[in-house]
Amino acid sequence: MTTPLTSSQMRDIEQAAIASGTVTGLELMDRAGKAVVKAIFETWPDLLNAPRRAGILAGPGNNGGDGFVIANRFRDYGWDVEVFHYGDIDKMPPDAKTNALAFANAGGVVSPLIPHAGRDMRFADPPTDIWIDAVFGIGLTRPLPDEVTAAFKAIATESPASKCVAVDILSGIDADTGAVLTDLPVTPDMTVTFHAPKIGHTTGAGAACTGQLIVKDIGL
Repeated sequence: MTTPLTSSQMRDIEQAAIASGTVTGLELMDRAGKAVVKAIFETWPDLLNAPRRAGILAGPGNNGGDGFVIANRFRDYGWDVEVFHYGDIDKMPPDAKTNALAFANAGGVVSPLIPHAGRDMRFADPPTDIWIDAVFGIGLTRPLPDEVTAAFKAIATESPASKCVAVDILSGIDADTGAVLTDLPVTPDMTVTFHAPKIGHTTGAGAACTGQLIVKDIGL
């Protein structure tokens, strides 16, 4: 296995590639989102038989931008997709905002996460085949907001049979130490990360909160 990286090492690699002019941040985000969908279909080829339904939890930063790329890609395959967004699209980083607007402007369904973050709001109606965690990714170093934790708990209760995939790392895990920042009832079936594993995938409690780890090359 490639030597695991810290979150700052990964950011440095990405920024160096962008600064060199060989790739843009928007292109890296597009590659990352498409790599997640490719990994899903490689692992569960039966999901290629549409129609299917995906629920995507998208955060306020670039991990959320990956989530919107994934949403657009699923729609290309004829899926029914709903994005539950934590944050304000207008305040997202530029590349993430571009992908969020592309999804919304193409008719994609974007719902605010906060009103759904409780058992009184139904996440799994209609039933959802797969949930994507694209809330915070490798940059999180503090406990999850209560609303996000409540959303994960609602999904675990309502969709126990649904597959779950984390983008880069499960939200609530410190990517540098593997420490659990917030206890969650959700363990992903699969985590798709990019370029190299992160330390938190193989260390501490993070190793038990990763599921099948797939590392995808995005051209770095």
